[in-house]
Amino acid sequence: MTRARARQPAPVVRSLSAARIGVQVRALRMAAGVSGGTLAQASGISPSMLSRIERGLVSPSVETLERLAQGLHVPTSRFFSDQARRTDFCHVRAGRGVLVDRIGAVADYRYELLGHLLSGNLFVEPYLVTLLPGADPYVTFQHPGLKFLYFLSGEVSYRYAGKTVEVGAGDSLLFDATALHGIDTIHSGPVSYLSVVFTLRE
Repeated sequence: MTRARARQPAPVVRSLSAARIGVQVRALRMAAGVSGGTLAQASGISPSMLSRIERGLVSPSVETLERLAQGLHVPTSRFFSDQARRTDFCHVRAGRGVLVDRIGAVADYRYELLGHLLSGNLFVEPYLVTLLPGADPYVTFQHPGLKFLYFLSGEVSYRYAGKTVEVGAGDSLLFDATALHGIDTIHSGPVSYLSVVFTLRE
């Protein structure tokens, strides 16, 4: 008698287009800060199906892509964009940033925009902020997103919600900008800092 040979599992064949879509879905989900389970529930598909899509193991139907797009709040066309061909790149030379008159800007707070990107669902605003001689403390900044501050010069007391910290050159802060925040006291100047705000595009 001859023994039947054990069947070897069929090799997984990945479609190139399915792999690219999977990379896009995962990249958009990560950028939005959404877990796989949350996105699957919002899109009306199973977590296992979402996992297989992100790994490029299945070619999702148009209906499934539309559900994922709704769950991520992006157009369906975003799944077909080629990340490798994106050309967004911004180089700003020293002292060549764009001076910005921000709506509701505090008097004598000078904002110099250091870069701008057009694509992606993450909106980033990098500013060099300089307090001019007539600047006063201001503690009622409040807006959506996350804010990162890196202090270049000066010493101040910085208030965030109910706490106040002493910061100087080389110190940094990272916080949820939906809480009230700002410079509580200026101890020594000149005061300048890098301010980067991160928000998701609508």
